[in-house]
Parts: sequence; structure tokens; C-alpha cells
Amino acid sequence: MMDKKLARAFNDDDWRRGLRVAKGIASQLEQEHPSAAGGLREGLEEMFTVRRLGVPDHLARTMSCTNIVESMISVVRDLSGRVKNWRDATMVRRWVGTGMLEAERSFRRVRGCKDMAVLVRAVRAEVASRLEASSEEAGHAVA
Repeated sequence: MMDKKLARAFNDDDWRRGLRVAKGIASQLEQEHPSAAGGLREGLEEMFTVRRLGVPDHLARTMSCTNIVESMISVVRDLSGRVKNWRDATMVRRWVGTGMLEAERSFRRVRGCKDMAVLVRAVRAEVASRLEASSEEAGHAVA
């Protein structure tokens, strides 16, 4: 039941409303499941970043999901799990790289990839806005 409510919140067209609903779900969980509530609150703002930036729906859904990364990590874990004697960091990097190349075989096109330019523009605008705000803040602190 909660997972459906949470999915609706994350997929809400209005990211502000979705964020409010997700925070409300965390509050509901607090009494009986404090760990789940804490886990939900952790990174909650970031979960709505792509929607806040105005990225179209297909790409927003893809970018808001961790399945792609988790799948790659699983392949790396399975492959490197056979190693019994880790000699040094170079060996670790080599095995992780090999696992990522192995995982790459199962990668598919990103849903909504045609909207990637929208995401890039939105991120650049956000970074410029934050840099401007930061430099204004620094200017006020000096004055």
C-alpha cells in the first residue's frame, strides 16, 4: 500500500506536491518503522531534482530510478565475488572495470534519451544560478 502511494508521489506531475506527499508518508512511517522513515527522508529532495528541473516524463522516470546502477553493481559483485586474494587497489579497480564492461552488454538505450538535451540545459542553468547566488553571497560577506 505504501509503495503505491510512494510511487504516485514520485511520479506526480507537480514535484512540489509529490515531495509533500513523500514527506507525509515518511511521517506516517515514523512511529512503527523509524528506520524506513529515516531511509525515505534521506535523499528525498534529490529524488525530485529531475522533476524540479522540468525534464520530460520518460527521461525523468529513467533518471529517478536506481535500477540501472543497481544492476551494474550486481554484475560487478557477482564477478568479483570469485576473487579470494585482493592484492592492492589496482587489482580492485581492474576487477570493477571488468565487471562494468561485462554489465555493459546488458545495457539498453535510456528511455527518453531524446530529451537528454533538455536535462543538460536545465543542469547548466541550475549550476549557473547557484554559482551566481554563491558569488553574490560572497560579495555581501565582504562588504
